[in-house]
Amino acid sequence: MPKIVIPDDAPPVLATSPSYQVLLARTPVDYYDSLPGSIDRLLERIVDAEVVINIRSSTRFTAEVFSHCPHLKMVSIWGTGTDNIDLDAAARHGVTVTNTPGVSAISIAEHCLALLLAVARRLPALDTQVRAGGWPRGRMMELNGKTLGVIGLGAIGRRFARIAQGIGMRVVAWTMHPDPSLGFELVSLEELLRTSDVVSLHLRLSDLTKGMIGAAQFALMKPGAIFLNTARGPITDEAALAAALTNGPLAGAGLDVFDAEPLPSGHPLTKLENVVLTPHCAGITPEALEAGLRLAVENVFDYLAGTPRNVVAAPAGLIS
Repeated sequence: MPKIVIPDDAPPVLATSPSYQVLLARTPVDYYDSLPGSIDRLLERIVDAEVVINIRSSTRFTAEVFSHCPHLKMVSIWGTGTDNIDLDAAARHGVTVTNTPGVSAISIAEHCLALLLAVARRLPALDTQVRAGGWPRGRMMELNGKTLGVIGLGAIGRRFARIAQGIGMRVVAWTMHPDPSLGFELVSLEELLRTSDVVSLHLRLSDLTKGMIGAAQFALMKPGAIFLNTARGPITDEAALAAALTNGPLAGAGLDVFDAEPLPSGHPLTKLENVVLTPHCAGITPEALEAGLRLAVENVFDYLAGTPRNVVAAPAGLIS
C-alpha cells in the first residue's frame, strides 16, 4: 500500500468516524489532528506521501506544494469545494484530485430553507423582542406564490429548488451548464435578479465566480428581496452586500459563508438586524458528515484499484 497521510483533521472528524477504522484496517496512515498552519509545516507532513486525504479547506495545496512532493499521486478532498487546491498544478505534477459531491446536498438545502424562513418571518428579531416582553406584529413575507431564483443547479441548487416548489414557490434558475432536462425554467442571470423575490446562490468558488455578485447585481434585485448564500463568501462582494442590506434594495439575507471565517468580531454584517448568520455549518449534520468521510475514503480505494471516481483533476485532464 502507498503511504497515506491525513495532515489536517482539526478539529477531529475523521478520527471518530467508522470510515477511519475501515481505512486503518487496510493500511497504516500518518495522521495529524492539528492544522499545518504553513506551507513548510504541511510539506513536513506530506513530502513523502503518495496519497493525501484533505479534511480542511484552510489547508492549501498550491503549485509550490505539488512541486515539493515528488511522490504524491492523489489528493482525496472531504467536501465539494476545490478552491483550496490548484487543480491545474495538480494535473501538471501528475496528481489526481477527487472530491465528495452531493453528500451534503440534503443537509445544505434544508439549511437554506431554514435561513429563508428565518429571514422572511424575522424569527431571530421576533424571538428577541418576545423574550424582552414585547409583542411585535407584521413585517413578514409569505413565500407561497413568490419567485425563487436559484443561481447554480448542482446537487444543492436542485434540491433546494424542489423544496421551494414544495412550499408553493415559483422557481427560475440560471446555471453555467444549462440542462433543460432538469425541469426548471432557465432564464438569464439579469432576468433572475430582476424578477426574483428570493435569490439563492449555489456556485463553486473559482476564478470565474469570485466577486460575481456585486453592487451592479444587487442593484438589479427587486425592492424587498431576500438573498441567501450557502456556497462561498467570496462569490459575493461583501461590502456591496452590506450596502444593499442597509440602503436597499434587499430586505434581508441569510448567510452561512463569508470572506473571512470565523467572522471577525464587529464585522459590519453582525450589526445588521435584517441578516441571519450561521457559522458555515449548513452541511454539518451527522448524516452528511459520515457520508462525506466515507466517500473520501472510498475514493482512495477506488483510485488504488485503478477505477477512480469523482475526479476533479487528473494528469490527463480527464474528469469522471
